[in-house]
Amino acid sequence: MFRRAAILTLAASLALATTPTLACTGISLKATDGGAIRGRTLEFGFPLQSNVIVVPAGKEFSGTLPDGGKGLTYKTRYDVVGANAVGQVMIVDGLNDQGLSIGLFYFPGFAKYAPVTKENVSRALAPQDFGLWVLGNFATVDEVTKAVQDVAMVPTALPGLGSSEGMVADVHFFVQDKSGKSIAIEPIDGKLKVTEAPVGVMTNAPTYDWHMTNLDNYINLTAKDITSETLGPVTLNATGSGSGMLGLPGDFTPPSRFVRAAMFSQAAVPNADSEDAVFAAFHILNQFDIPKGSVINGAVGKPSAEITEWTSVNDLKNLRWYFRTHQDQSIRMVDLKEAIKAAKGEIRTINMEAATQPVANVSSDVTTLKQAAN
Repeated sequence: MFRRAAILTLAASLALATTPTLACTGISLKATDGGAIRGRTLEFGFPLQSNVIVVPAGKEFSGTLPDGGKGLTYKTRYDVVGANAVGQVMIVDGLNDQGLSIGLFYFPGFAKYAPVTKENVSRALAPQDFGLWVLGNFATVDEVTKAVQDVAMVPTALPGLGSSEGMVADVHFFVQDKSGKSIAIEPIDGKLKVTEAPVGVMTNAPTYDWHMTNLDNYINLTAKDITSETLGPVTLNATGSGSGMLGLPGDFTPPSRFVRAAMFSQAAVPNADSEDAVFAAFHILNQFDIPKGSVINGAVGKPSAEITEWTSVNDLKNLRWYFRTHQDQSIRMVDLKEAIKAAKGEIRTINMEAATQPVANVSSDVTTLKQAAN
């Protein structure tokens, strides 16, 4: 009882104390053919102007320091495709040719970056540098877990975020490889903390271990209907289907979305192959789409109606990055190998926002009614 009360008290205090939290949600599925699928929504309350970015292997990059200098310098080993933000060469969400994927999620009020020192300058990365560094250099979650111990994440502003000068983005990361193994990586007190993520979901603040503890409060939830129950001399009957999930939190706060994401993804009916699992992931992520006007956020700039800017799904077996946008709910796909071939060795982009939702007119597609035999 004390543990539950303490969690609820902390949740209430966090809701009051932190800055407005923007509502990205991530899930994972596993197909019966072994394919690992990772999907997420992207919300920020400020247009991130994302495009697909294609980065061939063999490119040289350096971490960005707060004073504009160079930090950790490296050459990419693997081809990368995903989404960027505000015109920068960076990865908000994407995968590499080894089936490793990463997602960047907002982490306001909890991200604590390391100060730049003489000792760490040669291994320093800005938050916006991290995704490309991970995908460009590593093939598995285990490799990433080992490598991040030697990295210092420093508070460098992201140009174009909120203003031309930019601002430092408080973020944490979700990493998954083609085996389905997942971790959360969070900048805590100047160090990168790695936490195993066995249920394969991600939202925002508070810390990942807090969210996992909070799941204890929903131990009663189940996908199985409860048709009836006795209460003393009275028999109570369910008024409809869905009674097993009674009490599932339905708001847009990060703790509530984390619980919903965990329940929906774990309850998902297994799919035969990765392609089917991709579409199943999009259906689950429909539950986290924010109708314009239901969340008014002022974390970046003036208060505005938050929307789900885009939704993406990574197929880590077939190396495909799927997406749809607020303007166009049609699902589009980028095949990593095809995109790299088309890029011809250069960093290229594919416009995500230009398309608008097509509407098919089927008014003339009438056919003869075929009645079922009695």
